[in-house]
Amino acid sequence: MDSLKQLKKPKEPGSKKEKKSLTLLQKRSMTGYLFILPWLVGFLIFYVRGLIQTIEFTFCNLTINPAAGGYTLTPVGFDNYIYAFRVHAQFKQTLVSSIGNMLVDVPLIIFFSLFMAMLLNKDFPGRSIVRAIFFLPVILNSNAIQAAIELSSTMMNGGVATQATEMAQSAGSANVAFSMDYLIDMFVSLGIPASLLDYVTAAVERINDIIKASGVQIVLFIAALQSIPSSLYEVAKIEGATGYETFWKVTFPMVMPHIITNVVYTIVDSFTQSDVLDLAYNTTLTELNYGLGSVFSLISTVITCVILVVVVGFIQKRTFYYN
Repeated sequence: MDSLKQLKKPKEPGSKKEKKSLTLLQKRSMTGYLFILPWLVGFLIFYVRGLIQTIEFTFCNLTINPAAGGYTLTPVGFDNYIYAFRVHAQFKQTLVSSIGNMLVDVPLIIFFSLFMAMLLNKDFPGRSIVRAIFFLPVILNSNAIQAAIELSSTMMNGGVATQATEMAQSAGSANVAFSMDYLIDMFVSLGIPASLLDYVTAAVERINDIIKASGVQIVLFIAALQSIPSSLYEVAKIEGATGYETFWKVTFPMVMPHIITNVVYTIVDSFTQSDVLDLAYNTTLTELNYGLGSVFSLISTVITCVILVVVVGFIQKRTFYYN
């Protein structure tokens, strides 16, 4: 009996440290951290150092010493920032136009990518070829491919290219009587807000850029759609849900985490190809004004980070995560 009482006696707290096992959520978190570890190491080693050096350059004038093989920094305080916002003729206009283009492009790219992903996720003949066609602009954006295309167009000048130009000009002259202003006035008379019409007009003008920038997003959305359990669609069908209801109750909530990923990618990609970075590149490497060029780069980076925090924070509160 005494031995049984000793077996049933509870352990005193602190007598032995019990081994704690990780929960499922903690294990998944560890997997996520291990997944981003290579990127995090590269970020700390390569990017952070360059970012600190860029911040230092913004407060100095950099002078290169070819003979000594180095450079000299002369502190100037906030003079480069003042010059960028008060004196420089192009920076503010270029920055505002880049932000405006981003605000127009990002929602349309996300909508277009999701729409095309839903079409390409269906089973139809030639689906692989159509998917490759939509991803082709991503490959064509490389510098080598662009150089080859420019060389080909240069060699074709005076031949087929001239005939195509003449055909386009003749087609444009035939439709000169048709004016977009007539359609805009008609929609305004129907009560459609002018701001919405301006947004749609700007989107139509940039439709080529929107299609070219949607390749990666379409691939990510296709992966998201293929990861949705088919049982959810079967339940919706049994309950008598329409296609519209199935999209908003099943498809859209399930792809919301991937919408965040695509929004982050699209915003960053928009600014990496914006005119602000081209201006910073020319100012730094062509005009050799490293201080002012660093200001342009730093300001565009800070604005990008602020937009990302605001947009991702807004979407994060409305995101459903399926376990």
